[in-house]
Amino acid sequence: MPMPALPVRFEGEPLTIDLHMHSTASDGALPPAEVVALCRARGLTHMALTDHDTMDGIAQAQAAASREGIRLIPGTELSTQWRGINIHVVGLLPDGPQGDLVAGLAAQAQARERRSLKIAERLEKVGLTDALARAREQAGSPRPLGRPDFARALVAAGLVPDIGAAFKKHLGNGKAGDIKAHWPFLSTAVAWILDAGGVAVLAHPLRHGLTRRKRGLLLDDFAAAGGQAAELVSGFQNADLTRDLARQLQERDLYGSVGSDFHFPGGHLAPGSMSPVPRTATPPVWTHPRLAGLAAPAAA
Repeated sequence: MPMPALPVRFEGEPLTIDLHMHSTASDGALPPAEVVALCRARGLTHMALTDHDTMDGIAQAQAAASREGIRLIPGTELSTQWRGINIHVVGLLPDGPQGDLVAGLAAQAQARERRSLKIAERLEKVGLTDALARAREQAGSPRPLGRPDFARALVAAGLVPDIGAAFKKHLGNGKAGDIKAHWPFLSTAVAWILDAGGVAVLAHPLRHGLTRRKRGLLLDDFAAAGGQAAELVSGFQNADLTRDLARQLQERDLYGSVGSDFHFPGGHLAPGSMSPVPRTATPPVWTHPRLAGLAAPAAA
């Protein structure tokens, strides 16, 4: 059976695409192949795997996508800094990692390793003995550690009741374990993605607690750097804010993307679970020339 085409406009209808998900290659709970299988089970036809600062899970996901009859676009979610704020940029990379992005991903992995050592040192001072080893046990693989791994370690050690409390008390903004890594500037990460022939997508722009004016400044700088799209819908969000964000994207000739930001089963976000996209003139990111063919039908 041929794979159905994606719509060329947002018409307020349900979508079968999710362009922001995570696996055990970063801080997700499922191996890449299981993420793909879950996407297929939930009726998705198109997906992107966008692990944090790595593309190590793409080969496994691509093989699974071929078996499952689902179209996968390689991706990653890069950590960056903008005016002192940690901003994430999703790279949709139909040709995979190449050019400056290869060295960029290696630098990101090293930055994450240095940050994890500092987080472990801080958490040991608040009672988490052998913090690095405990976080590594939670990760279950040699991948770079993230704050969720330390959060799970805090829960397992009985120091906090749940992951939310771990972030609120020890790992959230301004807390002891909130170590600011030396992430590249927003413009640098966008340049890596463009050099690899990809599309740079500003991740979840409504989640940073920015005023509308400051969000506009972020979008201005992102577009000036060569960014091409932003996540119009990320998980579940207010419909009025979504419509307002759509207007901001149109004013800057940016495409709109969609994604659940799925990390683990059992949470409120599953592959494909997100607020509906309103009818809008904002063009879908899959109609961008660099993603030509993603929206077209294909044989399963």
